[in-house]
Amino acid sequence: MKNKWTRYNLRREATRKRLFEHRGERPRLSVHRSLKYIYAQVIDDAKGVTLAAASSLDKELKKAAKSAKSIDAAKKVGEAIAVKAIKAGVKKVAFDRGAYVYHGRVKALAEAARAGGLDF
Repeated sequence: MKNKWTRYNLRREATRKRLFEHRGERPRLSVHRSLKYIYAQVIDDAKGVTLAAASSLDKELKKAAKSAKSIDAAKKVGEAIAVKAIKAGVKKVAFDRGAYVYHGRVKALAEAARAGGLDF
């Protein structure tokens, strides 16, 4: 059986490979999950710029959620990133979950972003 860090690295490399194969087609919605907060940003890799960003540290999102590390906070971040991305003119993105398992806060953020109008 492989240890935790090896599985982590395998997930990370598999995600990077899929994104690398389709780079340039769409901006990517990158998600970072820390123990306390969750961050999301839409990045245009061709130009090397961030088009939209949201996190559970934002003042309006901090007030809306009970805790910054809850699933509710992740849903609020997903809704916020969808609104900001659409305002920036982006509707189709590639979802970059990094090495995180599509479960819990990452899944909640992704589903809220889809409900907000992003296509991935």
